[in-house]
Amino acid sequence: MILGQAGPAVQCDFHHLGQVPTSSAKLVHQLGQVPTSSTKLVHQLGQVPTSSTKLVHQLGQVPTSSAKLVHQFSQVPTSSTKLVHQLGQVPTSSTKLVHQLGQVPTSSTKLVHQLGQVPTSSTKLVHQLGQVPTSSTKLVHQLGQLSKTYGSVVTIWLANTPVVIISGYKALKETMVGLGDEFSGRAIYPLLMKATYGYGVLSTSGHRWKEMRKFSLATMKNFGMGRRSIEERVKEEAENLVEMLKKSEGSAFNPADMLLNAVGNVICSIVFGHRFEFEDPQFKSLLRTVNTYFAILSSPLGQIYNIFPRLVSLFPGKHHQLFKDLEEAREYCKREAQARMNILDPSSPQDFIEAFLLKMNEEKDNPDTEFHFDNLVSLVWNLFSAGTETTSSTIRYALLLMMKHPDVQERVQREIDEVIGQDRWPSIEDRQNLPYTDAVIHEVQRCMDIAPIAVPHKMMCDTKYNGYVIPKGVMVFPLLSSVLIDPNLWKNPNCFDPENFLDADGRFQKNDAFVVFGMGKRACLGEALARIELFIFFTSLLQHFTFKAMVPPEELDTTSINCSFGRMPRTYECYAISKK
Repeated sequence: MILGQAGPAVQCDFHHLGQVPTSSAKLVHQLGQVPTSSTKLVHQLGQVPTSSTKLVHQLGQVPTSSAKLVHQFSQVPTSSTKLVHQLGQVPTSSTKLVHQLGQVPTSSTKLVHQLGQVPTSSTKLVHQLGQVPTSSTKLVHQLGQLSKTYGSVVTIWLANTPVVIISGYKALKETMVGLGDEFSGRAIYPLLMKATYGYGVLSTSGHRWKEMRKFSLATMKNFGMGRRSIEERVKEEAENLVEMLKKSEGSAFNPADMLLNAVGNVICSIVFGHRFEFEDPQFKSLLRTVNTYFAILSSPLGQIYNIFPRLVSLFPGKHHQLFKDLEEAREYCKREAQARMNILDPSSPQDFIEAFLLKMNEEKDNPDTEFHFDNLVSLVWNLFSAGTETTSSTIRYALLLMMKHPDVQERVQREIDEVIGQDRWPSIEDRQNLPYTDAVIHEVQRCMDIAPIAVPHKMMCDTKYNGYVIPKGVMVFPLLSSVLIDPNLWKNPNCFDPENFLDADGRFQKNDAFVVFGMGKRACLGEALARIELFIFFTSLLQHFTFKAMVPPEELDTTSINCSFGRMPRTYECYAISKK
């Protein structure tokens, strides 16, 4: 069977991935619950200023029903010919509109027919088509259920685009590791491309990705070559964070910004060679851009942009300010690089940028080199944005779970007191002597499941696996969640339990099913740094403070909020009570 042409399939969640409606009317309705006035339309598109009234008028009088909206796409005023041209062949009927958007059938029965070779249990499949999940959490659950029904390799369809789901530890290891090159491509997401222009490491594939990843891993691994090691940089930020929290003692506070600042400064120290004061305008601008980027990436606006980028680009909204902020961030990175060009010391690069510039000099005579400013700027943004948001969110979730489980927090503190005490700061060497604390950190990551389907992959070539042929270019979702909650691999997979990482004698026990950083050649580039940060920050915070919520533990909601590719902890306020 050729995956991506026929086989087990199901409609998916539009909110997270592009929920495919079962009729053209529903399609228009789902594109934003069409408002009954142009004012509401303008508001829904991102609080568009008054000056955009003309643009809305050009799009046509906003109809009072979704049927009229589909019809009106065929009656764009003559004065908006240029706009029609930009949109690209606006259809003359709702049928053509639906056809252009991906040959979306008008009923689940037709969808099953359109797939060709349906599974034996087609009745159940049709039934599932009518139960489209309303969140990415439900989506991941439904994908897991599909895998249980149809096996570890399943095809779903997003409009007319096939997506192959790989689930279960065995299948993921065989594909992501055993067939690593074949599965190493990166699916194209317009917002990611807008931020990187197709350069760097996160959104690239093939030779460029290999070159950038190889350089980044080698540079991060050997970063004792600068003035200080990575651990020393993390310790400095942990100490600064503790001092900041002491100033807020007695008052409720939201730890999100403090954690983002601390983790962001670690990245800045590595990339730019220096840290920023928290009130530094440039630092605040970089962090604001990261926040906005992930906020839009996980919003309906961002998700629709990833489906219809040219259309959404025509409307005013927050995404345009984000694009301006991204350009400013890129320009700052360029200025930082250019300022170093004439002061490089080949024997002692002081930061990531200098190491990259030295590589640029080495390959200046190579016309096909990937070491140029475009890749440098995008690579810096990849490291800063991904490394800052994910690590700070994981620490924030760890504190939330400590407040939810005060007995666990107390046991962690007792172990830290016995091994480290209060007279020195934690170091990475302490990890082997803090098995329970180490288990808690791992269990926090397992429960958070920050990237349930990783960042989608793409097939680099036609590949045979498990009796199927997966064609080149097909998108692949590695369902990491299926491994992290597998009852055959964990003692207690469905709740927070540090015992999942402890043996019968209380010693830390590794588990190959701990795949939160991904698997294979696309595994998280910053895994080594993230492990150091999580341990140093978490132990330093619990060494000095007891964290308490503003509500009783049983009332705390620890379920995650869905993001575009992953999950984030809920916003909360808490108290940090000094232990001294």
